[in-house]
Amino acid sequence: MEESLNYLKEQFHLGEIDIRTYSPLTLAYIGDAIYDLVIRTILVEMGNTQVNKLHKRASSFVKATAQSEMIKKIEGVFTQEEQTIYQRGKNSKPHTTAKNASLTEYKRATGFEAVMGYLYLTNQWERMIDLIKMGIDEGEMNGRK
Repeated sequence: MEESLNYLKEQFHLGEIDIRTYSPLTLAYIGDAIYDLVIRTILVEMGNTQVNKLHKRASSFVKATAQSEMIKKIEGVFTQEEQTIYQRGKNSKPHTTAKNASLTEYKRATGFEAVMGYLYLTNQWERMIDLIKMGIDEGEMNGRK
């Protein structure tokens, strides 16, 4: 993945970024997308199934309440930098809220997404996958409907 991100930057003449200049909501914006892509990839690779079922399963992992639960499992293993990014994301002032989550759950989810965005943009793909794996056990992947 690191090579792919570098190739993307090369082809579109994107310069190196100072990740510290990005707002936590910007990190959460890309983090939401990359986390969704990881979950969808896992589900598709588990076998061909109806798109409606895939969507329902994916939604059960990417909704704010599920991300809030994941944070409880993985926050203790964050590096200092990840913890800082998480806190910045959690403490940011979002302009929207989730329709089926409390404000606390939504803020935790925003922090989680900010960490995912940070890891993606800093080419720490393996670390991102390791954290996701710690937050979701394989039984959950097979069992959620």
